[in-house]
Amino acid sequence: MQAGTESTEMSLSQGVNVTSRLLGVGVWLCALALFAPGAAYAANDGVNLPDIGSPADAVLPKSAEAQLGAAIMAQLRATGRVVDDPLLNEYVNEIGHRIAAQASDGEYQFSFFVVEDPSINAFALPGGYIGVHTGLLQATRTEDELAGVLAHEVAHVTQRHIARSIHANQRQSIINTAIMLGAILAGAAGGSGDAVQGAIAVAQGNAMQQQINFTRANEYEADRVGISALAQAGFNPDGMASFFEVISRSSRPVEFRVPEFLRTHPVSSARIAEARGRARDYPAVTTQDSQSYGIAKARAAVASFERVGEAVSYFERQDYEDQSDADRYGRALAYLRDGRNNDALRIFEELVNKDQGVIAYHIGQGQAQLALENFAGTLATFERGLALFPRNVPLVVHYAEALLQLGEAERAHDLLLDLLNNEPPTPAQVRLIARAASEAGDTAESLYYLAEYRFMIGDLVGGVNFLRQALDVPELQEIQRIRFEARIDHVQGYMTEEQLQQMRRSRPARS
Repeated sequence: MQAGTESTEMSLSQGVNVTSRLLGVGVWLCALALFAPGAAYAANDGVNLPDIGSPADAVLPKSAEAQLGAAIMAQLRATGRVVDDPLLNEYVNEIGHRIAAQASDGEYQFSFFVVEDPSINAFALPGGYIGVHTGLLQATRTEDELAGVLAHEVAHVTQRHIARSIHANQRQSIINTAIMLGAILAGAAGGSGDAVQGAIAVAQGNAMQQQINFTRANEYEADRVGISALAQAGFNPDGMASFFEVISRSSRPVEFRVPEFLRTHPVSSARIAEARGRARDYPAVTTQDSQSYGIAKARAAVASFERVGEAVSYFERQDYEDQSDADRYGRALAYLRDGRNNDALRIFEELVNKDQGVIAYHIGQGQAQLALENFAGTLATFERGLALFPRNVPLVVHYAEALLQLGEAERAHDLLLDLLNNEPPTPAQVRLIARAASEAGDTAESLYYLAEYRFMIGDLVGGVNFLRQALDVPELQEIQRIRFEARIDHVQGYMTEEQLQQMRRSRPARS
């Protein structure tokens, strides 16, 4: 592993190390963050366009890229670092897909997610999975800056930098191997040891320089393509350069003086200037941050404090009358988590009355009413929200959680089932519907959902064992038996021989 790569991926090592096992190449291929060295560099004379009909397709076809990305995501989710907040996830995906629609012709199924990590970083995985650290979200000053980061990562995916880097690395490995083999043969034929070591050093330096050169090309190309997508999506095309400038002047505490994004996406003054120059090629636009951006930052800020009292103090720094609606929302959220439920409810009600089009306000009001044991009010608030925003993922998830607290498991199960039959679920949502089914007395379906949850985090054996338990449930319907057995057969087709043996050893005794 490259030295810079090792430091870059410490926080995500458990999630991305699976790549080396799947491809047999260095773990530096896991995320685009790994392609950049940790030093600033001068601007290229030009921009390298992507290869047309590149042999990278033979190295990593798009279908394999998608499978690899899904496998890495399963491992990453298993670490518990992926944020389950449905409001945050909905917002990041809304911005990300708005950009991806301009940068891609639909050949990638993009998925955007948030990672709980205070460092300033974002990264792209194979197959269109793009992660954003909570620290980066909080470091942005405007929605355009956040969109600029996402546009850069989307461009890494659409330009196939992962596959192209694998191909470049393979070609360079052949050259380096030849140099080192020649050195070893020269040594065996009586050449000096210094000559052998010198040749090996040349080969290693050659490999490092090739990686740096390829990284520079990738970064500039991602800037160029990303800025174009940014402008076409209606954002300020200067947002990318603006964020580069912010992090290059970071004045955070010592541990954050070199933001992770700078290590993985090195920024020079020349690169910032070029990004600003490219932005001027597009019509100037005046943008305004959405309410969702402020709410996302507020939620990330509240969650970032280990002590709830610190979150309250953070949002009480400014007088209430001088705060924006987003900051007032953050204050109410901090109050709610601090047990100041009446204070929270007053703010949420004020916000809802001011703007009923913000889903987060309805959710906050319902949660505050639930905390105050105003159960009728809780149900009425969530039902009003559903009438305004049918099948909205964050609203349904939070309503289902409230229903479970109120002992309305069947209603929660029905709501979630309707939602997840129409929207792709996250593992956390599948686990929630498993709980709802269990509390509603539907044991077989609960076990089926738990099996799907295990599959989603990469535990095939554990998932099959849940399905086997479901097959042993008394009074199992025939249609369920057929469905469960078909699912087991399907999953077994993807298992390794080791997994199949483990499954046979763990097979529970049938009654």
